[in-house]
Amino acid sequence: MSRQDIINYLGPDWDGTLALIREHLHTDVNLLEDTNDRLLSNSGKLLRPMLALLTARAIGTPVEASRCFAAATELFHNATLMHDDVADGSAERRGRPTVSALLGPGAAVLVGDYWLARAVELILGSDGHDDAICLYSRTLVDLAEGEMLQLEKASSGDTTEEDYLRIIHCKTASLFCVAAETAALSVGASPAQRAAARSYAAACGAAFQIKDDILDYAGTDALGKPVGVDLREQKITLPLLGALKDSPREAEIRAMVREIPSHPEYCDVIRAFVAERDGIGYAARQLEAWVERAVRALEAFPESPAREYLADIARYNQFRQV
Repeated sequence: MSRQDIINYLGPDWDGTLALIREHLHTDVNLLEDTNDRLLSNSGKLLRPMLALLTARAIGTPVEASRCFAAATELFHNATLMHDDVADGSAERRGRPTVSALLGPGAAVLVGDYWLARAVELILGSDGHDDAICLYSRTLVDLAEGEMLQLEKASSGDTTEEDYLRIIHCKTASLFCVAAETAALSVGASPAQRAAARSYAAACGAAFQIKDDILDYAGTDALGKPVGVDLREQKITLPLLGALKDSPREAEIRAMVREIPSHPEYCDVIRAFVAERDGIGYAARQLEAWVERAVRALEAFPESPAREYLADIARYNQFRQV
């Protein structure tokens, strides 16, 4: 599987979704239009609209609402990234300066709000919008709760694996879920198919975030995102949680995490601890289990190229390096 294979398979549905994104972002305010163009030229993998359109095809035949919901989900995603960059003080995203770094945090919040409002406009103009808007509303709640829980746990240093799984569901998997479930809704899926779509997306989203957290320990700066950022921000993710299991140094290491702002050198100590205790191996095994869960959920759909592509996307998390 290659990304281009999927794009070719989706054909007019893919092109139509990208056109909707650009069309609904258009504005006669030059600074905003230029900023939107800059963001669209560095749009990343576009994984969520891809997943949405594949889900629609795995269940039925995509319609205009399918493309609108797919476009809206991508707008939602990027709006939350702009807000996250302000909250985290991030200067770089996908290897380029963030809107916050270029225009200031106030402007970044406003651009994020604009993308969010345009997403709502797309949703409300689509068939089935009453059910869809409830799903998007729930996602916004999840995103906010996930951010606040992560912030709370960063200062306390007492993140458990249960906390971690809730955070990654809220912050990452929830957007995968709304992409898949609104896609299923758009093609008249049965309740069982909608549940399967959500189960697949929740597991795939968890796998996606776990892989990112592994790469934060095991990757390189060449990925377009500096490594070690999570630890510097006092985030206890799955590789560290795995290393802490049954360790007599747990209290010591957690105390170090709390003291990172005044002792940044502790990051090297903690990274060495994760390597010694094979925390990355632990996270990789958990990743494999989430991938298997995602692929099993797809058994509710008939065999098709779309279903196989969805399975390939889930499996890709096990070996991707970006």
